[in-house]
Amino acid sequence: MKVFKFGGASVKDASGVKNLVRVLNSVGYKDTLVVVSAMGKTTNALEKVIEAYFENKPRLSHELLALKEFHLKIVEDLFEEQAAKIAEEVHAYFEDLQAFLKSNKAPNYSFVYDQVVSYGELLSTTIIHRYFEFQGWKSFWLDARDCIKTDDYYRAANLNWEETQALINSKANGHQLIIAQGFIGSNSNNFTTTLGREGSDYSAAIFAYALNAESVTIWKDVPGVLNGDPRVFNNTKLLHQISYREAIELAFYGASVIHPKTLQPLQRKEIPLYVKSFENPEEIGTAVSKGKTLDPLIPCYIVKKDQVLIRLSSIDFSFIVEENISYIFGLLHEYQMPVEMIQNSAISFSVCVNNKYKRLEELVLVLRSRFNVEVKEQVDLFTVRHFNDEALKSIRNNGKQILLEQRTEETAQFVLS
Repeated sequence: MKVFKFGGASVKDASGVKNLVRVLNSVGYKDTLVVVSAMGKTTNALEKVIEAYFENKPRLSHELLALKEFHLKIVEDLFEEQAAKIAEEVHAYFEDLQAFLKSNKAPNYSFVYDQVVSYGELLSTTIIHRYFEFQGWKSFWLDARDCIKTDDYYRAANLNWEETQALINSKANGHQLIIAQGFIGSNSNNFTTTLGREGSDYSAAIFAYALNAESVTIWKDVPGVLNGDPRVFNNTKLLHQISYREAIELAFYGASVIHPKTLQPLQRKEIPLYVKSFENPEEIGTAVSKGKTLDPLIPCYIVKKDQVLIRLSSIDFSFIVEENISYIFGLLHEYQMPVEMIQNSAISFSVCVNNKYKRLEELVLVLRSRFNVEVKEQVDLFTVRHFNDEALKSIRNNGKQILLEQRTEETAQFVLS
């Protein structure tokens, strides 16, 4: 069994779906499980639906209609005279979504988020599954919620590995071509959960681990893993080989091509991961597997934008000791603040966090009861792996103020404003 994952950029319109079929025809699709994300910017559009639901009800119908028309246009372009039948399935999904929004009484934002954004993946896989059938292919549509079982930590759910493996094997058995959703699962009460933003890569790794797949291929709009984001850094180069350990390091620091959780299950079973271009499927791309740490061995640049730098100092000039640090990390976990970088001295503690769940104000309010608190929003965190003097100079001379800096033997990090 091979596992392929196609992200939203690869299926952003009808041409993208047709190209997905071209890729599968080119590389083969027998004994293959295809994991697909929501189409284009659908997740962002569904986040606007959620925002309207909580803050601006009059905009809700407008946001839903725009998203439905986006999917219906793709259906029309793909299926021609058979479009009406597939459009009925699209309408049914939106009726279900509207029924949930009308009947829901739960005030929990994260719960509502997971129930709503999951429709993106359900829509994309249904449309693509029907297009496979339209091509004359025999395809099995697998609802990932029936086999990816998690806890109740909405928006970043933790996997129940034992139950998930058993269910995947029972559901996937006997099918030659399977299409399943990335990103989504369900808890013990069968409410939808999600695995974290960009979690479709992780879904592919979960399926691969459970099925003892021979490989995982992530199809991207880039030729493979580059040593930096070409939208941010100049003269980026393709990395041909990355070891599992190095890839995990890069993912931990925020390399956007590979999801941080994706690599660990693959490493355990030594399942190789390939990152290839869906525009040029014949090109070699990048292999993440046993072997050289990095080939070629060059600096790798990672940037995380729109971060928050929090500086804490003791009110009475007492030391920031283990008890304080434990308390701080407990709050960061409670308020769902992913930690990107930390630095502490005798009487101060600085932490760069990602406010992706919009709970910064709540956290700061609690912190002020025990510390002096300074907050700097909209900062950028730059990380350089395998840095050299030239790489460090390029960061320091980019015209931004350095708020925080630290280095280890292989990694340098800068918080810039």
